Amino acid sequence: MHKRKILIVEDNPINMELFTDLLSLRNYECLCATEGSYAVELARSEKPDIILLDIQLPGMDGLCVASALRSHEETRDIKIIAVTAYAMKGERDIFLEKGFDGYISKPIDNKNFLDMIKTFLDQ
Repeated sequence: MHKRKILIVEDNPINMELFTDLLSLRNYECLCATEGSYAVELARSEKPDIILLDIQLPGMDGLCVASALRSHEETRDIKIIAVTAYAMKGERDIFLEKGFDGYISKPIDNKNFLDMIKTFLDQ
């Protein structure tokens, strides 16, 4: 069985390290991008099983990245999870309307984070 591939798009090095460490412990293969346009390239070339996408990125923000991924046939069906500090009431619904498959608010709860990733991969 192949290792499940997760693309983490996060510009904060501390969050990137936390996500990578947690996911690596569960034996997921982690791909990392710190900015949007590179994330789109990486998604097209590597075809990850899931993308964890920060919304506040320098340059091309997470909403633009998600839109770019959804507009290409080769990346259209990849699960995209918004991982963001935007934790206002109703934000989750807004992200789902904008084409995301899920939403995780920061700061993350390690166990819930891993459980959510597993749930999305099992769908």
